[in-house]
Amino acid sequence: MSDAEDGLDVRSLAATFRPGTTLAAHRHGWGQLVFATAGILHVRTDAALWVVPPTRAIWVPAGLRHEIGMQGEVAMRTLYLAAHRSAPLPGVPTVLTVLPLLRALILHILAVGMLHRQRDEEDRLAAVLVDLLRTAPHEDRMLPLPRDARARRLALHWQQAPGDRHSLSDLAREAGGSVSTLQRAFPRETGLTLEAWRQKARLLHAAGLLADGASVTGAALDCGYDSVAAFSTAFRRQFGTSPARYRGRAG
Repeated sequence: MSDAEDGLDVRSLAATFRPGTTLAAHRHGWGQLVFATAGILHVRTDAALWVVPPTRAIWVPAGLRHEIGMQGEVAMRTLYLAAHRSAPLPGVPTVLTVLPLLRALILHILAVGMLHRQRDEEDRLAAVLVDLLRTAPHEDRMLPLPRDARARRLALHWQQAPGDRHSLSDLAREAGGSVSTLQRAFPRETGLTLEAWRQKARLLHAAGLLADGASVTGAALDCGYDSVAAFSTAFRRQFGTSPARYRGRAG
């Protein structure tokens, strides 16, 4: 039944997933806001992937094929928006900062279950939700994926194991290519050099850990940095703030 027929503007779903769970590639006829109150989401399309910690949500427009992986135990909270409600929202996947008012509204709508446009109070809630989503700050958490099969294998490996300390030549061999081939493929197909892609993958992983409560030292070591100072410098360059301040804001 379509949203026009049943009068629904917003539907909701709450589910908890074990670490390592993957929701296989799928698409929805409604726009989807995916938010986790605990754990880290890895959302992947054919073209890119996003790392989304509990202080952020990702807007996935209707019809886009995507899969969702779970890092840690994930308490996923999802809202589905009918076409006429989601029209003002981005037409591409977008990571949004979930400020306290938006978080409270998401959880309130989950408690209500569904919002019907014929009920005035629910129609107003849906309008406020769209307005908060439309004005929420965006954050660059996208890693573009190369099309070349060898480069893509390496990219997905680094996304899953950002702290891997094997040499680049060993990793290139396992991916089925040479270092020089991969160094050409990454900028051509992602706009980032191989080294820049790897560093961004590491820092996005670290930001997710920090938002989920990890210490600065723990996040640095987990994403492959030996020096907390070097990690902090790279983190500040990527996110415009220190890891400690980022962690404090996330909490």
